[in-house]
Amino acid sequence: MAKAMTISYEVGNNLYLNFTNKCPCACTFCIRNHADGAYGSDPLWLEHEPTMDEIKADLEKRDLTKYDEIVFCGYGEPTERLDAVIEAADFLRKKGCKKLRINTNGLGDLIHGRSIAEELCEAMDVVSISLNAPTEKDYMDVTRPRFPEAFTALQDFTRDCVKTGKAEIIMSVVDVIPQEQIDASRVLAEKLGAKLRVRTFDD
Repeated sequence: MAKAMTISYEVGNNLYLNFTNKCPCACTFCIRNHADGAYGSDPLWLEHEPTMDEIKADLEKRDLTKYDEIVFCGYGEPTERLDAVIEAADFLRKKGCKKLRINTNGLGDLIHGRSIAEELCEAMDVVSISLNAPTEKDYMDVTRPRFPEAFTALQDFTRDCVKTGKAEIIMSVVDVIPQEQIDASRVLAEKLGAKLRVRTFDD
């Protein structure tokens, strides 16, 4: 695998932020399985996790106000570096950024051993949570998390995020799963108070 220090990369009118390669999941469809980058980016495998000084220096090189969204989403689970995400979000707010979104697997509570919904929703405009499948068995088969209680924790996190009332909460699935699973995922997302987004495989 090729390594670089790609901290930020453009996708359309959005800027994506890559702070870590750590992830508690090994999803069967993950782009990391067959590519070093995404959307034509330089390699997203990091030589080392960037410091806050490196993150800020990278962001300072860009016209941050031109992007529709700044998205915390790289080759790892962004909540693995929750403190860096929160600090970077504050930095971006002060730079006048329009909209902040995080794409997360929803397992940050298990990663940190506490609820993170309040601080995350305070920092973000949109929290997008990867549901991936509507039942525990299918979820575990597709997502392959290291945490046995992941499916329950994902739902608790979603519910807690909705309760804050501080961000738009979206759950997502990828269109590689059957339509009946997509329909069931929509029912579950709505039950938890979230919207469902169906992503294409390369989205």
